[in-house]
Amino acid sequence: MSTRVTNPSLAAQARRLYVDHVARGMPAVGAAVLEATHRLNDQASEHAVAQRRRDLLQALMSGAARWATAVVDGLQQAAQHGLPSTRPAEFAPGGGLAQLSLVDDDTIEREILTSRLALAIMDRASWEFTDLRSRIAGLEERVELEPHDLLRAHVLARVAVDTWRAADLRLDGWRDLQNTLHEEFAALIEEAYHEINRWLVARRVMPEIDLRPFIRRTRSSAVPQSSQSSQFGAMDAAQGGMTGGAPLDAAARAAAASALGPEQLRRVQEETRLLTRSHAMARSGEHAEAVLGRLNRLVARHLPGFGRQSDHTPTLTPALSVAINAAQDSIRQRSQRQTAAGGDIQVTTPALLADLHQRKQQLKSQAGSAEERATIEIVALLFQSILTEDRIPTAVRVWFARLQMPVLRVAVTEPDFFATVGHPARRLIDRMGSCVMGFDSGTAGVGDALEREIKRVVQVVEAYPDTGRRVFQTVLTEFEKFLEHYLPSRNEATRKAVSLAQQVEQRETMAIQFTIELRRMLNEVPVQEGVRHFLFQVWADVLATAAVRHGVQSEQTRLMKRAAADLIWSASAKVTRDERAEVIRRLPTLLKLLKDGMAAAGLDTERQDIQIRQLNNSLAAAFTAKTAVIPSERLQELMERLETLEELLPAVGDEELDEAMVLDISGHESSELEVVSEGGSLPTAAMVAWARELQPGSWYMLDYRSRHESVQLVWQGMRKQLSLFVTANGRCILFPQNRLASFLQAGLLLPAQDESLTVRATRNALAKLDVEPARLFN
Repeated sequence: MSTRVTNPSLAAQARRLYVDHVARGMPAVGAAVLEATHRLNDQASEHAVAQRRRDLLQALMSGAARWATAVVDGLQQAAQHGLPSTRPAEFAPGGGLAQLSLVDDDTIEREILTSRLALAIMDRASWEFTDLRSRIAGLEERVELEPHDLLRAHVLARVAVDTWRAADLRLDGWRDLQNTLHEEFAALIEEAYHEINRWLVARRVMPEIDLRPFIRRTRSSAVPQSSQSSQFGAMDAAQGGMTGGAPLDAAARAAAASALGPEQLRRVQEETRLLTRSHAMARSGEHAEAVLGRLNRLVARHLPGFGRQSDHTPTLTPALSVAINAAQDSIRQRSQRQTAAGGDIQVTTPALLADLHQRKQQLKSQAGSAEERATIEIVALLFQSILTEDRIPTAVRVWFARLQMPVLRVAVTEPDFFATVGHPARRLIDRMGSCVMGFDSGTAGVGDALEREIKRVVQVVEAYPDTGRRVFQTVLTEFEKFLEHYLPSRNEATRKAVSLAQQVEQRETMAIQFTIELRRMLNEVPVQEGVRHFLFQVWADVLATAAVRHGVQSEQTRLMKRAAADLIWSASAKVTRDERAEVIRRLPTLLKLLKDGMAAAGLDTERQDIQIRQLNNSLAAAFTAKTAVIPSERLQELMERLETLEELLPAVGDEELDEAMVLDISGHESSELEVVSEGGSLPTAAMVAWARELQPGSWYMLDYRSRHESVQLVWQGMRKQLSLFVTANGRCILFPQNRLASFLQAGLLLPAQDESLTVRATRNALAKLDVEPARLFN
């Protein structure tokens, strides 16, 4: 453990270094913004948009450098005198409301843009800021930084937005350039935090960070008391610049709400929901690439050739190849001896780490280059982090340990292992980790089938040491296929829920297909509009229900198709007495069949009667010859096509699942199955897309029906219209796609992991190498 250093003057010097780093980087930010404006101006657009972009370009050509300078001046002013308050309402020291005033639209827009920029910075720099916050708080002997501390991202964000407006630049111009501004500021501040952390570590300020003092319960872990309090609870978290960075009490939230007009309040609440969700979404991909980029830059400072792609494929030196094989054989033989002795192949974490350290030193002694020694060290650090991850159950931790040598082999021979999160070896470890880290750390939670599959995957990788990424990609594909079958069948409740959801999705899919084909068939047939509507809106669902329950070729389904043909014939013009007599003779049987079909599809008696009355009007029109005559040969052709309707069914695209179909499942709710039909926020297109990208096997935290619990995604329909989650105790929760997106939008469903297993391991390795880069060569 490191000695705790207290030195307020050192903290003040760190803040000055922060301002200096921002000052050095702002000219580049201004230049990047101007370049982005040039690119934007070159794009084709509507006249009004093009004019706005030209005005923005002219303003920035003369004002970009001035704005960049103003940001530095504003930050220096904040360092000396603090950040001016721009809250919606001012509060007296005792917590009472001192003054209320309506906030203008421009202020609201600036607060929203400020919060967006602050969150974009923290998406990328959160880990560096967490370390820096710990060190500065330790130096100043405080528990937490002040809400408006200079080092907080929202301080710089507010200065940037305010100086933008002060430079006579429009806020719609900021929004046009928002992606560039977010990217440039995030990169600048991440680098600033990193350099200050490095400077402090060099002065022996907390080389090892203990984050336990900063872990606290938030209001999000409890059920909100009211919709308004939950809205402002999100504002507290996401918009520190707006609320002062500290949680507001109930009176303060009510006062702040009353200071906003209804439309302004709605806009702030909606923006806050979007900000909160974008913060969770953006971290995984961008943060992962940023962590790998930092690792490569750090190592490249000592080994310029590390990680670079070259024309020739790197190869293991013979001595290191032999050493890796020997280490792998030793690991495998020890496991086999334990199995033969009746052991359960569970090795304690200290024993695994001791073996890892011993193997690392042996391998380094056989390395033929500095790059190989550095790679051995980094891979060892990665697996040290993975093996100390307490959320990996002990039953499978040993199998992760056995992947170290195969991973080392590909890391030496495939430089992109350290360059991209998409390398199959990384993806395999992350995928297996995401499936097991939601279980209890004991041995009972994982399940024999999943443990056997992980064992099989590792043994296949070990068996083909010279195939590089190909074996990892192969077993990753096989593992995904295993999950498709394993997850939905883990217990009886899950099997029943999946079966029910599959029937609903199949029924809806077939209803869409039947509707499409019926429209094609009747496109040029003179069918009365009431009959046409009934066939499309009601009978297509009846056909789908029969096909799912009894089979497409069943007698019941054929009976329903014949009823459709009889209805079309009955509703066509009847000009002779014999035709009318035949209709009267068939009508009772036809109406009974129609009612039976509707009942089977879930229509109650009242809705059936409404449909029958509407059909009676159509049949009456046929009796008075007010409808068109369908030629007999055309009618015969139509009946033949109906008989073979299933052979003509088209493919279905991404049509949304009818909400009424999902409500049908609600009748099947039990203690083992819940159907989510309400809750959440109106989802954006991005949230719907994210809902479709969720991976079965991954774990989430769900806030639903006054419970806050971990759930695992175990099944998704073929078109991702339904998703089934299971809690740790086996209760099933079924989401339609839009409802799932609504819960993601509102933050009621959150990924259990902010970052993947290998990204966290890389970040931990990076922290150790930052403190002691000599480890790469020792």
